[in-house]
Amino acid sequence: MKFNAKCSKPRLAALAIVTSLLAGCAKVSSESVVGVCPPVVEYDIGFRARAAAEVQALPDGLAIVEMLSDYVVMREQSRTCHG
Repeated sequence: MKFNAKCSKPRLAALAIVTSLLAGCAKVSSESVVGVCPPVVEYDIGFRARAAAEVQALPDGLAIVEMLSDYVVMREQSRTCHG
């Protein structure tokens, strides 16, 4: 039996139509949600001092130090979000 490409075209067209119709039912939006701020955990001064001392004791050039720097920025953005 020979493969006939013409037979598969209606199936592909139907699949494309069904996929596009189902995509319209999706509950996820591509638009960002406005007004939702993540919580900011507050640390006491003693804990923050201990963390700062631990970071200062780390060798230069570690990836974790860069990640912690990014975390500081995200915490400040979250605080700003809360007003």
